[in-house]
Amino acid sequence: MPRFCLRFACWPAVIAACASPDNVSQPPTVPPEAAEAIAVPSLLQQIKILASDSFEGRAPGTRGEERTVAYLQGQFRQYGLAPGNPDGGYIQPVPLVGITPDPNTTLTFAKGSSRRVLRFRDDFVAWTKHVADQARLDRSELIFVGYGIEAPEFQWVDYKGTDVAGKTLVMLVNDPPVPDPKNPAALDSTVFGGRAMTYYGRWTYKYEIGMRKKAAGVLIVHEAGPAGYPFAVVQGKTGEQFDLVTPDKNMGRVEIEGWIGLDQAKALFAMAGQDFDALRARAAMREFHPVPLGATATITIRNKLRRVDSRNVVAKLEGSDANLRNEYVIYSAHWDHFGIGSPVKGDSIYNGALDNASGTAALLQLAKAFVAMRQRPKRSVLFFAVTAEEQGLLGSQYYAATPLYPLARTLANINIDGINVGGRTRDLTVIGLGASELDDYARAAAQEQGRTLRPDPEPEKGYYYRSDHFNFAKQGVPALYVESGIVYIGKPADWGIKERARYLAEDYHKPSDEMKPDWDLSGAVEDLRLLLTVGYRVAQAAKYPQWRPGNEFRATREKMLQAAAGGR
Repeated sequence: MPRFCLRFACWPAVIAACASPDNVSQPPTVPPEAAEAIAVPSLLQQIKILASDSFEGRAPGTRGEERTVAYLQGQFRQYGLAPGNPDGGYIQPVPLVGITPDPNTTLTFAKGSSRRVLRFRDDFVAWTKHVADQARLDRSELIFVGYGIEAPEFQWVDYKGTDVAGKTLVMLVNDPPVPDPKNPAALDSTVFGGRAMTYYGRWTYKYEIGMRKKAAGVLIVHEAGPAGYPFAVVQGKTGEQFDLVTPDKNMGRVEIEGWIGLDQAKALFAMAGQDFDALRARAAMREFHPVPLGATATITIRNKLRRVDSRNVVAKLEGSDANLRNEYVIYSAHWDHFGIGSPVKGDSIYNGALDNASGTAALLQLAKAFVAMRQRPKRSVLFFAVTAEEQGLLGSQYYAATPLYPLARTLANINIDGINVGGRTRDLTVIGLGASELDDYARAAAQEQGRTLRPDPEPEKGYYYRSDHFNFAKQGVPALYVESGIVYIGKPADWGIKERARYLAEDYHKPSDEMKPDWDLSGAVEDLRLLLTVGYRVAQAAKYPQWRPGNEFRATREKMLQAAAGGR
């Protein structure tokens, strides 16, 4: 194959020729000294440091950020990695604005003489992304728009031409559960992915479509099953929130964004003379039309504002091949968590040990492993610790919009958001399995460990859209995101699923996400050695990994590579 195709595969004319990575069938062996560099004691020690109370929960714009960023830079320097910013240093500045709402805010629903006053945090959670002292809805007309989706590829439009400008939209979370016409007990996998949540089901999409429709506000009805997490997780968004600073100070966003509890939603619909359950069932049909509730919403949110210069931390291992070292594989993990917040059982530090001190420590372990190689890979490898993931993937969003290295020359992103702390598994979960040829690399590496890959056991929760790899994928860069397997060696068959559910219910986004004495990191080391193998082989490969045919990001990647080739 000519060199041009090797470096910028695959144009439409040669997609068939590039159907699968040729180096997966005869994969290069990872240098043993690199695999041995990943070890339980050092991984455990790095998590212990990052999740300690002295790091104060690692919130952007706090003393916790200062300590976290200093620690990461110190580790990268100690390993001998080069600064990742071409302008010098390990830092990519990320301009953020912090917006703190008044906790005494109330939301009032009214219809005629009937009124319901909702309490902030207990009954609803709302905010504004406007960089302004206050935002308000003044008797804004409420209209139920079902799932609030416009998806022409599925012949699905919830708005049916209804003008919702200036109104407050009430929406359901997740995608419509469309029954399979051949089996009404199952979901139609050809529409919104069946059980799997698509981006249309994510809360971020709901607010984006509200903005495009010029709505005044968007209120999402929280249901734990469809959302994928309990209302307590939403209640974690009652303090300071961050966003990227945009030229218009985010004034293009809707005035008020928020969630209302399920009980409050049902009460609102009853006040409006509507049956919530009946309307929810209608919303799962293409024939659904928006339903004016004949009620209004009134709220004023007063804000405290501060500008924050947060930081992504980036280190670089330069490739050994002079012709390929300007091409890149990126490992990423977010270093941030929620800092110091509302006390729970007397503890106010949200340490984020699993989420994501563990992933950040894993990133450091991978960096140490690559440095340990006596012969570096052909392409360069970037180690990317990003800020403000918990605020909406903001650090990776900023990098994707203003990359330090061309995305057209970025072969892959391998993202780590939490590690396996339960011991060795016979499998490995790939979120979005089937999306790209990176699965082939992961499958080959897993087979060498005597393991298998499995798809996300909870695709309805939309995990593919909830971590930093998604911002790379949206720009067209193939992205791999793995989580722990669920078949644990020496444990009952259902132990993994039960432990996952326990963590989500008891520790996720709470102060109790701390290091536990029963953690077993042997499985994490095995997983990291697998990710080391994947990244190393991609960095050595003859051609770029590709998205699978039919994937939503494939066209973006092809367009990107064609544009890059045209400029060469």
